[in-house]
Amino acid sequence: MSCSLSSPASALAAPRLARLRAACADAGVNAFLVHDTSNVAWLTAFDGVFDDEAAHALLVTSCDAVLHTDSRYAEAARAAAAREGAVAVDDSRSTHAAFAEATLRGDGDPSGEGTARYGSLGIEDSIALVEYRRLEAAFAGDGVRCELRETSGFVRRLRAVKEPSEIARLRAAQAVTDAAFAHIVGFMRPGLTEREVQIELEDFMRRHGAEGLAFPSIVAAGANAASPHAVPGDAKLEAGQCVVLDFGARAHGYCSDMTRTVFLGAPSDRMRAAYEAVRAANERAEALLRPGITGKEAHELAEAVLAEHGFGGAMGHSLGHGVGIDIHEEPNLSPRNDEPLAVGNVVTVEPGVYLPGEFGMRLEDFGVVVEGGFEVFTRSPHDMVVL
Repeated sequence: MSCSLSSPASALAAPRLARLRAACADAGVNAFLVHDTSNVAWLTAFDGVFDDEAAHALLVTSCDAVLHTDSRYAEAARAAAAREGAVAVDDSRSTHAAFAEATLRGDGDPSGEGTARYGSLGIEDSIALVEYRRLEAAFAGDGVRCELRETSGFVRRLRAVKEPSEIARLRAAQAVTDAAFAHIVGFMRPGLTEREVQIELEDFMRRHGAEGLAFPSIVAAGANAASPHAVPGDAKLEAGQCVVLDFGARAHGYCSDMTRTVFLGAPSDRMRAAYEAVRAANERAEALLRPGITGKEAHELAEAVLAEHGFGGAMGHSLGHGVGIDIHEEPNLSPRNDEPLAVGNVVTVEPGVYLPGEFGMRLEDFGVVVEGGFEVFTRSPHDMVVL
């Protein structure tokens, strides 16, 4: 595989590939085989090509990048590649492992005799075991001798700092989500089931600009909301309950994520106190976020605020997570994350209080770390919503 691509460099793919090559050079990796579809989508900057099927691999060397796919995607991939100019497309009918071995053998030995040693090939630790076994077998013969170098989060760490074009897509996804919330509070009423509210919420997003959902929406009423990832069912909304709505649209390939808690009638004193605690934790954590603050510091502040309000130990989960092409990305606002935040990190802030057998509530925004602090994408207010 010679350095033969002559079309103009992409405004998006070429810099991303350059960042991967620099990371490979720092790690002593000669080439990298990317299997994770979200990583492939980010590196190629192809729009309208990939779906949920893991049918692709991207081989990146010091000078070339080749997407190995199949006939179902080849035409769309080649059209996107012509626009981008930084990635070639190969739809040969072979396994990804055989494609990688044949390509590297040609790169390492221009004579075609297949005796050169390429060095090390970076692979993701998220690949299926069967793919790893195929790679082992492909490089076990007398052809190219490659050390398979396992990596963890290699490309995901590059994706953690969002570019302006990605920020614009994230904002667009959140605009759909905010509109959906305004709609659903006018739709909700006692007697509807959680599932009926979920269907209406998701249908609205799809009909108003979402190409899909960021994740299956959560609608949890009453005691069900004490489970942070409750699955909507046949439970009916009742007066006196609070209802957790956690949902997000996918637009232009990027996700949004927000949670609001809605009250069906005047809340009890205990519910009101819990909501005040959650709101204070959210707003104080968002005020803290800026470059240099760690995920651990943000999480611990939120926990401390909840404790100040009498709800210590009632959250249970981490304060937030990264959002982008995937709904869960790096970095995390977690007690286990000592890494400082950087400009361009996009994260959620979602403190919650969960009281088994009683109720649960959560208040979630997401936004981007900027030089002066934290810029929130979510436009829905924090004021208590009482229906």
